[in-house]
Formats: sequence, structure tokens, C-alpha cells
Amino acid sequence: MTQDWDAGRLDSDLEGVSFDTLAVRAGQHRTPEGEHSDPLFFTSSYVFRTAADAAARFAGDVPGNVYSRYTNPTVRSFEERLAALEGAEQAVAFATGMAAITAVVMSLCSAGDHVLVSQSVFGSTISLFEKYFKRFGVEVTYVPLADIAGWEQAIQGNTRLLFVESPSNPLAELVDIAALAEVAHARNALLVVDNCFSTPALQQPLKMGADIVTHSATKFIDGQGRCMGGAVAGRSEHMKEVVGFLRTAGASLSPFNAWVFLKGLETLNLRMRAHCASAQALAEWLEQQDGIERVHYSGLPSHPQHELAKRQTRGGFGAVVSFEVRGGKEGAWRFIDATRLISITANLGDSKTTITHPGTTSHGRLTPQEREAAGIRDSLIRVAVGLEDVADLQADLMRGLAAL
Repeated sequence: MTQDWDAGRLDSDLEGVSFDTLAVRAGQHRTPEGEHSDPLFFTSSYVFRTAADAAARFAGDVPGNVYSRYTNPTVRSFEERLAALEGAEQAVAFATGMAAITAVVMSLCSAGDHVLVSQSVFGSTISLFEKYFKRFGVEVTYVPLADIAGWEQAIQGNTRLLFVESPSNPLAELVDIAALAEVAHARNALLVVDNCFSTPALQQPLKMGADIVTHSATKFIDGQGRCMGGAVAGRSEHMKEVVGFLRTAGASLSPFNAWVFLKGLETLNLRMRAHCASAQALAEWLEQQDGIERVHYSGLPSHPQHELAKRQTRGGFGAVVSFEVRGGKEGAWRFIDATRLISITANLGDSKTTITHPGTTSHGRLTPQEREAAGIRDSLIRVAVGLEDVADLQADLMRGLAAL
């Protein structure tokens, strides 16, 4: 005979607990079976008690599952856990990180609205704004990420959103989130921060004044390169619009991927500290090597925003180290091809270290002018540091250095 569990008991016991405890316990709702692990709900639809019950749920008059495109218990558990970690009122999960960004703009902007976007964002994000949002009448202006005065000058009366990555991909540039939030709010605009690189383990933008956070859960939230997913988190008034878009457009996260991400969140803090420690060691080591012209990592005193990074992050400076090598694109390709242990792939956030040439992969669809504006030079290499032994990673990078 199954035990009658109080589904709300777990959440009510979590007030005031630490980040690590939230990462393991938040969002967990046991079924009457009494399972200890998070349950995985594979179903497309749900059975209603009566026709009146079905009508009330479809209308939103009573809570409950309707259709797994936008209501699934496993996905909801992931959303609630991520919201707890980000300090958000609500989170909404999506099939990918790009779908999450699409949902923010499509649900909160209309034709004629203006969006300010940092020049230092993922290549596909720029393509999304340039090729698609502009087509539907959304005006877009690009601003240097760290230039607060530039943001103030560029904002207009019809500006609806300010969108940034901080730290940025792949140069680890930063913006003072609190200061930029003040700029946005002074003109009744919303600040959206892509928190993919830091994750809530290192940085919580909402607590610094940002209105919305986006994630590619594909990266560090999963942590082992298994699944694709995304999320948006913020105040419920904004998330209501995002849920409306998800319900209609259907860029839904699968329950299985949500279950994997739930497991990823349980070890997020531990993994991010290990990633950061290794990345710090590699960045310091790379700065001393012949053939390396410049290292981009905010944990280095040489980084122009090192002091800001110390104020805005906790527990480390991230897992992504980018550096420029002697010899331009040819030198960068020789370096990459000489490695044997590190995986040549554009993904990041994996337990396995990866290496890529941003100018011809993640940012390859940008024009030369757009890459120049974003600081993506032909000599740039990006390494997303995994969980291997640092000495082994150094030995592999030495092969790249020797090829120069």
C-alpha cells in the first residue's frame, strides 16, 4: 500500500536553506508512491476527473496538468529548482537556449519596439536578432558590453529590452549588471542577462537588478554534454507572457531532458568550482607561454575587468579560457589540430575539455565586420575547461604550442 505523501511538504521546509541544499531538494514533489529520486513523467496528455475539471484546467481556473507541451511534472520540477537557485519567482523551460531567447523577445516585444544588444554575444544570438527579429519590425542596436555611457546614449523611448551576456562568449567580457539595470529601469526597459557561462553557482544577476535571466541548460547545467535545453527566469508577471508563448509556439523541453538537468543541478556547485580552479590554473600558465599573445580570462589580474569580476561573481571566474596565438588563423588551426586529448568541438560546459576556433565555428556566420566589432580575431582559440587533471591538459596544450 502506497503512502499518502504531502506534495508541498518539501518546498515548505526549504526556506532559508543554502544554495547547495536548494540544488538537491528544491522543486521535488513526491508522488503517492513515495519515490526518493525525482520521478520522470513520460506522457503527452492527462486524464481529468470530469468534463468540468478538464474545462477548468484548460481555462487556467484551477491548477493542474493539461498537456505536456507546457505542463509536465518533471519539467516543472526543473523549473522550480532553477528558479530557486536564481532567486527568481518563476522559471520556464525550453527545448534549447536559443528557443529561450526567442521566447523572451517574442513574448515581451512587438513590432516597433527597440532592443539594445551587446556586441559581445554568441554568434547565433546576433543572427537571431539580425535575420529574424528585424524582419518582424523589432529595431536592434548593438552596444559595446562594458560601455555604460554607450548604453545610456543608445537607449530610446521605444526601447523595451537590453540584452547582454556577462561574462561574454568567448572573451569573458563583463558589464556592471547593477549599473546597467539602473540605466534600463530609468527608461522603463527590462534588462535580460544570459547567465549561461556563470550559472547561478557563480552569479545571480536577478539579485543585482536584472529582470530576466536566460540559460542554455545544454552547457553547465547538464554538465556532461548529454541533452539540449534552455530556460528563462524572472518575475511572474513577465514569465506569464513567456508561458503564453511556450503554450502556443511549443518549443518545449522534453521530460527526459528535464530529468537529466535536475540531476545536473544537484552537482552544479561542486562542478563549477572544479571547472573554475582548473581554468584559473590554465589561464595563469598560458600567460607565461611563448607563442601566446594574449589570454582572456577575468580571473587574471591582467583582465581589464578583473576587479568587477571579483565583485560580481563568487567561487571562481568560470570555465572558459580564450587566448590569441601567434600566426593568425593558420597558427590557431595548427595549434588546435596538434592537440590529442582535448575534444575539437564548439560545445562547452562538458566534463570533457573542448577546444574550438570561434571565428570559423560559433561566430563563423557573422560578417568580418561583425566579428571585428565583437573582438573575434582569426588568432583566437577558445578552451572550455572540463574536469580532467590540469597537468594532462597542460601537456596537451603544449602540443599545440609546439606546433606554432
